[in-house]
Amino acid sequence: MANTPKSKPLNSRQPKGASSIYFGKDGRWHGRVTVGVKDDGTPDRRHVGRKTRAEVTKAVRELEKQRDSTGVRKAGQTWTVATWLTHWVENIAAPNVGENTIDGYRVAVYHHLIPGLGAHRLEKLEPEHMERFYRKMQAGGSAAGTAHQAHRTVNTALNEAVRRRHLTLNPASIAKAPKVEEEEVEPYSLEEIQHLLLEAAKHRDHARWVIALALGLRQGEVLGLKWEDVDFEEGVLFVRRNRLRPRYKHGCGNKCGRKPGYCPQKINTRRETKDTKTRAGKRTIGIPEQLLTLLRRHKEEQARERALARDLWAEKGYVFTSPTGEPLNPNTDHHKWKDLLKAAGVREGRLHDARHTAATVLLILGVPEAVVDRIMGWEPGKSARMRRRYQHLTGQVLQQTAAKVGALIWGTTPSERPSTTGGPVLGPSLNPAPADPAVYVARLGERCIPFLHREHADTVVSQGAPTTPTTRQRWRNGTG
Repeated sequence: MANTPKSKPLNSRQPKGASSIYFGKDGRWHGRVTVGVKDDGTPDRRHVGRKTRAEVTKAVRELEKQRDSTGVRKAGQTWTVATWLTHWVENIAAPNVGENTIDGYRVAVYHHLIPGLGAHRLEKLEPEHMERFYRKMQAGGSAAGTAHQAHRTVNTALNEAVRRRHLTLNPASIAKAPKVEEEEVEPYSLEEIQHLLLEAAKHRDHARWVIALALGLRQGEVLGLKWEDVDFEEGVLFVRRNRLRPRYKHGCGNKCGRKPGYCPQKINTRRETKDTKTRAGKRTIGIPEQLLTLLRRHKEEQARERALARDLWAEKGYVFTSPTGEPLNPNTDHHKWKDLLKAAGVREGRLHDARHTAATVLLILGVPEAVVDRIMGWEPGKSARMRRRYQHLTGQVLQQTAAKVGALIWGTTPSERPSTTGGPVLGPSLNPAPADPAVYVARLGERCIPFLHREHADTVVSQGAPTTPTTRQRWRNGTG
């Protein structure tokens, strides 16, 4: 009898939009809660039904609490993980991200996430499902970085589902992401750089490899350079754009039976370049005189190629081109780098390792951090982490630091040590540079104070006591 409804008092109508509880003709208790507005503008009223008033009251309160905190999942289409990821990547992500980003998303979605998680109902997906999926990926041979990329992709997609109220909580934000150990990349030694530059001098695009090793430009930045970006009078290089990897479709109506990239009539469906990704990436870099000379020579050789190609030449203004003027394909450029390493007798490495090497050379030469950030195109907020990632303290730099500490504390002259890096290198200045920069020492009586910059040593000497004998000594490679 406790569940029998009492007669309603007069004027008991609830305010508009308030939750309601009532006893139905079917002998059950019902509750309705307004959780939002439907697409057509009418109130979105959710229904719960229970056997007793206490049970339905509890269900109504829980629905109200969910509505007021995380929100209630939007009514309408019932999504699976597969249907949501497909909708997200093609209709939400594709129009709003760059070409390279969407390529990565599509690989993660179609090759990994949908085959592994696609059958789940979207609202039923649990963090444990995702963690088991990541372990299964790695057990099947996928690298930890690939599993981590899949995690980042699904996390981004499910965050969008939460924003659109198809989910109330993103399970990927709870799941433990695959652990990725940051690999320590060993830059090329000074001797290896010399071998690479000597071998590069024998090839058509000599300047292309000098730019990579001396200035640290990314592959896309080098291949996207145009002659309008090179100011020979001022001696500067303007980095404005990146070369994109081509994406082809059949021009034969898929009659050749090959992949689109190998179709004799293939058609590139992508633009050739795009602007740099960040403001820091768009930068101006000083060009050493020797590199300017190489670029002038390269421009003259390109003019001769243009004359030989005649009507086959496609004038697009790129610095580094195919024999017919088309911009270089990044894949072709990659294979040329591998051939260069083999011909120079240098250990295997990625093309991006040339960028690591350039950053290390800048460190050895004592270039200020702000200048390094600008040359490398690092964003201010990320520059410290990137310097740790790219600038590798070689044994020679550590020896130099130890010598400075010894001179400062004990006033001793750094002992001479044999070179471990194979001698001088054609660094950013492309001149043979001493591997160990000069250290200037201010001698105040019996005390020696080392400085990296000569003007600092001069200042200390000039401020010394007039009755104390003062001299200035210059150390290079451990010799006074």
